[in-house]
Amino acid sequence: MAKLSAVNKNKNRIKLSDKLYKKRQSLKKIVMDKKLPLEERFKAQQKLSQLPRNSAKTRVMNRCEITGRPHGVYRKLKISRIALRQLGLQGKIPGLVKSSW
Repeated sequence: MAKLSAVNKNKNRIKLSDKLYKKRQSLKKIVMDKKLPLEERFKAQQKLSQLPRNSAKTRVMNRCEITGRPHGVYRKLKISRIALRQLGLQGKIPGLVKSSW
């Protein structure tokens, strides 16, 4: 089980990034538009830098929904490899069979 503080911090990052997603995208669009005057683009860049760092999507970590483990997480299932194996052995995931050779 991961530290509860790390899991909660990641949840807050997810909320913040969802909340400010549209604002960040519109400011980025202005900054990247080469047709706009340099002053306007610079002001947009300053506004973008004033936003909290944790509002960026790249700050969000993929964590296991069950254990909170940050590594070895399958994106589609949002479950770590260890939790997936345990659920498979318990028979809770249909079609998943433990392989041995």
